[in-house]
Amino acid sequence: MKKKSKTTHRTVSGGSDVVLNEVTLLAKRAKAAGAALALMDSKTKNNALLSMAAALREAKSAILSANEKDVEAATKAGETKAFIDRLTLTGSRIDAMAESLNEMARFDDPVGEVLREWTRPNGLKIRQIRVPMGVIGMIYESRPNVTVEAAGLCLKAGSAVILRGGSDAFHSNSLLVDVISEAAREMKIPDGTIQLLPPQDRRSITVLSQLTGLVDMIVARGSEEMIKSVTAQATVPVLGHGKGVCHVYIDKSADVKKAVNIAFNAKVQRPGVCNAMETLLVHESVMYDVLPPLAEKYLKAGVEMRGDERVTGLLSHATAASPLDWKTEYLDKIISIKVVGSLEEAIAHINEYGSGHTESIVTGDPKAADLFQKAVDASCVMVNASTRLHDGSVFGFGAEIGISTQKLHARGVMGLRELLTTKYLVDGDGHIRE
Repeated sequence: MKKKSKTTHRTVSGGSDVVLNEVTLLAKRAKAAGAALALMDSKTKNNALLSMAAALREAKSAILSANEKDVEAATKAGETKAFIDRLTLTGSRIDAMAESLNEMARFDDPVGEVLREWTRPNGLKIRQIRVPMGVIGMIYESRPNVTVEAAGLCLKAGSAVILRGGSDAFHSNSLLVDVISEAAREMKIPDGTIQLLPPQDRRSITVLSQLTGLVDMIVARGSEEMIKSVTAQATVPVLGHGKGVCHVYIDKSADVKKAVNIAFNAKVQRPGVCNAMETLLVHESVMYDVLPPLAEKYLKAGVEMRGDERVTGLLSHATAASPLDWKTEYLDKIISIKVVGSLEEAIAHINEYGSGHTESIVTGDPKAADLFQKAVDASCVMVNASTRLHDGSVFGFGAEIGISTQKLHARGVMGLRELLTTKYLVDGDGHIRE
């Protein structure tokens, strides 16, 4: 592995003025890099992504060693299994990170893409095109793969990125940024394109989120508390990847076999991620057909079931759900189950307790499906499909920067195009305003 760059990341410490100066310097470097990236051709960016992917594979042993330090510390600190799973890197996960960069290189470059164009009666020609954001601040927790995917996506989108991961992944993130930023520089990507803001001083987040004029957008990906904290103090626009209190509603017309398979997959396939189902809603007319076979599968998979009175009366292994359960993101093999009397009741429950992430209905009734998709307020509303399918790779976007639960600029899974903004290009021939 090559010698570490002195400009890859900085340790921010000391008084408020020191933190302000250090983070501002880093942001200025990113702004200069972003200006250069905006003019860079697709071939150069793609070659950099391919080089970054190869460098990750070459440094696999060193990356795994760095990650072991983070995992060991998190284990000693008593973190949950789901947390440890998100933090842990394996050889196959590093290969997947590298392949995500290769995939980004194969995608069409969205920079400069014409969204619409028209000519006015007076001959004025107008185009709206996609352009880079400039400088993106990425604040996230515990998942080292986000470091690589965010860096690659921002580079492809023509923007510089300032990464601020959690302290739990410090060793992993530091080495990952060293590896990929060095590989990018060797392919003529400007210094400052990929930078890491270490987590030694939490004041750096405040500074970064208030550098209006230097930083163009903050993407916050992590716990609800973290996102609220970042948003409350920011003057830079914040796009939040919020928590996922996701539901599956099994309607009265549902195919029982499909319903059981979908509800099982949505909870068990990978319970520690944001698009896993946390609450199952079942129409009362199918509860006796659906719940016993589904509960048997959940028990074998080690899922703890919590339910309302009708659920605990039917399922001997289910315990009583508390009011808090309906709005809890477990990120674990725990599920809350509620029996409802109608589609409208299910929709009302979801809109009250859901987080606006991903919701699904299992039904054989097209009218019920249509009403559910229109009435449920979420970034993704599915019919006869597992909530786990709300994902960048499944949607054909490749790697994602996150899943936005907000309604401005971007909502739902965020790929390359969601990291861009637009501008108008106007061509005249001596035109003036009368």
